[in-house]
Amino acid sequence: MIRFLVLSLGLILATPVVAAVEIEEVETQGGLTAWLVEDHTLPFAVIDIRFRGGTSLDDPDARGAVHLMTGLLEEGAGDRDSQAFARELESLAASLSFDASDDAVSISARFLTENRDQVMALLRDVLHAPRYDQDALDRVRGQVLSSLRSDATDPDAIAGETLGAMIYGDHPYGSGGEGTIDSVSALTRDDMLAAHDAVFARDRLYVGAVGDITAEDLGVILDDLLGDLPDTGAPIPDPVDPVFQGGEIVVPFDTPQSVALFAQPGIDRDDPDFFAAYVMNHMLGGGGFESRLMDEVRKKRGLTYGIYSYLVPKDLASVYFGSVASANDRIAETVSVVRDEWAQAATDGFTEDEVAAAKTYLTGAYPLRFDGNARIASIMVGMQMDDLPIDYIATRNDQVNAVTVEDVNRVARELLDPEQLQFVVVGQPQGLGEASN
Repeated sequence: MIRFLVLSLGLILATPVVAAVEIEEVETQGGLTAWLVEDHTLPFAVIDIRFRGGTSLDDPDARGAVHLMTGLLEEGAGDRDSQAFARELESLAASLSFDASDDAVSISARFLTENRDQVMALLRDVLHAPRYDQDALDRVRGQVLSSLRSDATDPDAIAGETLGAMIYGDHPYGSGGEGTIDSVSALTRDDMLAAHDAVFARDRLYVGAVGDITAEDLGVILDDLLGDLPDTGAPIPDPVDPVFQGGEIVVPFDTPQSVALFAQPGIDRDDPDFFAAYVMNHMLGGGGFESRLMDEVRKKRGLTYGIYSYLVPKDLASVYFGSVASANDRIAETVSVVRDEWAQAATDGFTEDEVAAAKTYLTGAYPLRFDGNARIASIMVGMQMDDLPIDYIATRNDQVNAVTVEDVNRVARELLDPEQLQFVVVGQPQGLGEASN
């Protein structure tokens, strides 16, 4: 994932933690839908816009095009080249940020109320009159190529690339959205225009707004900004069934410490058992120093500084991931302990006390996410993309609290699969499986 931040000029971006977020659904005259939280405390607002598809929309022969195109969105639009665009944005004390991930391209606009119209005019040019000047393309391409070269010597990046290719195959998820050195080197301005057309369309659009803006004003803004986008963009790829062979694959790399990523089948966000799996993962590996993996691998054996597991329900596949690093002469023991803990959780489950503590933490930490307008806008857009109800924020903790120890242990038995748990280890591990080609 890549994030391109145009500017941040010390705007007041944070508000106190909120006890309740009142979301209003806004229907524009042009048929667009957005979610809005009005807050007129400060003369400031955030609009978060997301387009489903992301780097998975790349043409197979132009891998990295969406990522590079997103990086160029800050490099001028309309009659403003890169420098003129930046100067005007600075004069407005506003910021625009752009982000490309596997499943979405995101735009966040942050602005003072008095400068709203001018900022929206700039953003309209970004969406409707991109420049993609050759000098800007070459400059940003150079930045991406530098990052790719760095990744080629980064054990974490190598492990991620290897594991992705193994489990996703030739699906877009199976290769990095940034592209390869060869594919990025070959990208042209025409590829940028094609990627722009693939991404920015009304059929994959989600909007969240927070701050000093009314529903009526938001409707007018969105119709002007987004109403004449194409109805449809490039087809979104089909879902993929990840393949897990189990065991360990070693990628030789000259380093005193091995990096390991591990993965097995996950659980979809809309699965009725998602919250039980979420609570279960917190206890197994997602809860930092309170998790079983951290207790067994770090506290008791001193095999690592940190180990984590996390559910990743992407749009087109759901995977259960984890990561750990350990000395080359201890990584084999680390892998064995992880697999044993995975198996024990599946067979023996968790206790009432563990489940109660996990729910207390997860419900208590949830309000802390709403620490600013930008964060709230992003959460609202994510809710829409996950097809969650508009009252989800108010009911989320109730859903966590409704999880029982019986739910957790049933899901642990059904979900955790130590036989399919696939490890990719990058380093010079002693006592582990065969090296990959």
